[in-house]
This record gives sequence, structure tokens and C-alpha cells, in this order.
Amino acid sequence: MKRLALMILSTLFVSTPLWAGDIRTERVHFQRGATSAVVEASITGYETVDYLLGARKGQSMNVSMATDNGANYFNILAPDENEVAMFNGSVAENQYEGKLPESGDYKVRVYLMRSAARRSQKANYRLEMIVSGGGQAAPTKPSEPETRTERVQFKHGETKDIVSGRLRGGESTRYLLRAREGQFLTVSLLPSDAQTHFNIFVPGGKMLYESTGAGNQYRGQLYLSGDHVVEVYDLGTDGSVSDYEVEFVIE
Repeated sequence: MKRLALMILSTLFVSTPLWAGDIRTERVHFQRGATSAVVEASITGYETVDYLLGARKGQSMNVSMATDNGANYFNILAPDENEVAMFNGSVAENQYEGKLPESGDYKVRVYLMRSAARRSQKANYRLEMIVSGGGQAAPTKPSEPETRTERVQFKHGETKDIVSGRLRGGESTRYLLRAREGQFLTVSLLPSDAQTHFNIFVPGGKMLYESTGAGNQYRGQLYLSGDHVVEVYDLGTDGSVSDYEVEFVIE
């Protein structure tokens, strides 16, 4: 019995899956006045997603997940923790409820078990997150640089779109572009100063291109289907404003 208890305890506090590849991070935003949020998405193979959920010490959190793949689970990691899980869905049937021990950003990490990931299985899931109760006020932190997300919508029959924007030092804008494997993507950035650059990430979060070392134009054939991310960012630290124009072409 003692050995069994030790085995269960060690399972609950195992590190998050070491076989996970690049981890994509998404911030969960509750609607004004709401205490819950629902995410419906899918992962394939070694894809892993961290959903960041801001909460305060003493609040109650309830997280549950429904999935069409029995090897699809979620773990919960406490603020500032990247490896050791405070909750392991694989031993608790993807249902967590409890009072939070500290204030900060909790990670709800969704993944496939190794056996399913190496066979490139897919999981469609519905993740519900509820945070309720007042809790204790979190300590005030300096405001972080803003990151905006926008989806690029091509007009019917068009393969090109041009957007313009403005960034302060440290800010970034993430442009989502849906594309198919085998298509060619061209991204051209025209910045107003040398502090503005862009990165490209394939579905799953792996970096495809970094303009700081390769120039402000990219063209290449895509090897995955799904949402590609073009993140335009400003390296300035003096509070100055940078304008830019970026052209997207998918053929």
C-alpha cells in the first residue's frame, strides 16, 4: 500500500511530457463579466499548446476537457513553472477543480501521449476553463509590452494583401494566415526604422524564418497546412513609435 501511494504521488507531480515539441502559447481572455471560457481546437502528433489563464490566490479554478482521442490530456502548471505539473490529467480523467495556491498565470498544457504522438494521431478537443471567487489581489506588476493578433483576410480571388501598422518599442503584432502544404508564401516588410522585424512560425509554433538575420523579405514553399503566424515586432527601448507596411502573398 505504501509503495502504491508513492507511485500515485510521483505520477501527480511528474514533469510535463518531455517528448513534446515546440509549445504554442495562447492567452485565454474572458468576456467582460464572464467567469468561464471555452476553447475548441485540435492538435496532431507532438503539437502542444499552453493556455495561459491569469488568476488570483484563493480563487477556485475548474478545468475540464472533452476529446475524441483517449490519449489526449491536459496538465496544469503553477505560475512561473515550466516543467513540473501541479495537476496531471492522465491520472485524473481530464477534470480539475481546486483552490489556487498563488496569484499569476497558470498554464493549461494540452498534449497527446507519446504513443499517439509518434503515430501522428490527431485529437479534437473542447476545453472549458472556469475561474470564480474573489481571491487575494495580485501584486502590481509593470505593464508588459502589448501583443496584438489579427487574421489576414484575402479578398475573394486575391492572392495578395497589404497591411500597415504602428508599434512602440517592445510591442508586436501577430498576423494569422491560413495556408496549405505546398503553397508558396511571400512576406515583405517595409519598416520606417531598423528596429522593426518579423518572424514566421508554422502551425505548432516552430520558427520558419527570422528576418533579423536574413532580411525583411521571405519566399518559400510551405510544408504544413494550417494557421501560419507572421509576428512583426519592434526592438526599440526608448518609447519611440515605428510605422511599417507588410505585404503577404500566398500562391
